[in-house]
Parts: sequence; structure tokens; C-alpha cells
Amino acid sequence: MSSTLVRPMRITDAEAVLALYQAGLDGGNASFETAAPAWEAFDAGRLDEHRLVAVDADEQVLGWVAVTPVSSRPVYAGVVEHSIYVDPAAQGRGIGRTLLNALIASTEAAGIWTIQSGIFPENTASLALHRSCGFRTVGVRERVARHATRANRWRDVTLLERRSPLVN
Repeated sequence: MSSTLVRPMRITDAEAVLALYQAGLDGGNASFETAAPAWEAFDAGRLDEHRLVAVDADEQVLGWVAVTPVSSRPVYAGVVEHSIYVDPAAQGRGIGRTLLNALIASTEAAGIWTIQSGIFPENTASLALHRSCGFRTVGVRERVARHATRANRWRDVTLLERRSPLVN
């Protein structure tokens, strides 16, 4: 893990980022989405200053994390929702933890007080990672939507959040 660097996401990372996104979607426990968006849509929906990638010594993207605002209302300016994806071949090496900790530092420095996420209960590795980084379960949205890649069955989503102890 010592040769892994976290840096801001660049336009030159687009192909690798979207490929990792699609790999996560193909696994069936990352999102209700079935196809990664075009780069233009991905880029437009995420805050520039909180898009990070983990790369190896050869600049190969091993994972990424990014946030979207939860609302355009000014009172929610300090609340974001995040997504995190790690290359399946690189999982279990601490890359997710490194990315999530870098995101926490980035958002806190910007005055963001809450990071939230919805995670399928079956994604136990992601739930454990988030809990170890200070996220707590807020609740479970039962049968919130149908999942097309899972025989169109209803799925639950566990809602997690991390409230910054530094941003008041």
C-alpha cells in the first residue's frame, strides 16, 4: 500500500474511473444503476474539489471517491452524498480506507459537516469500511427500489452518515 497515492481526479482518469464504476455495477451490490454514465454526466454531477483517485506507482487508477450535493438549498450546503469504488483486483489492500479518509479530510477542510451514503445490506465489506471510518447507520429504507440486474427484485438500502466532529 505504500506505493499508493491519493490525488485529485483528472480528466485523463475518465476512462479508468468509468471502467471501475462499471465493474462495481456489474458486481450487483454497488448501485441500482446498471451502466456507468458518460464522462460528461459524471463530471457535471460531482463536486470538483472532492473527487479523488488512488493510483499506483505507474499511475494506474485503483479506486475513486466522489461526492454530490444532496440539495441545492443553501441550508444543506454542508451535506454531501458520496460514492466509492475500488478495482476488484485491488480490494482488501486498504485502498477504500485510504480514499475514504482522504475524502473526510477534504470535506472537513471545506466545511462540510455530513457525508452520507446508501449501501445495500449485502455489501458487508463496504458497510464495515464505512463504520470503521466513523459512519453510523441512520436506518434502512426497505424495498426502496427494484434492481434490474437482480431479477428486478426489490432491494433495501442501509443509510449511513458521518457527522464531522470538527465542523460545527
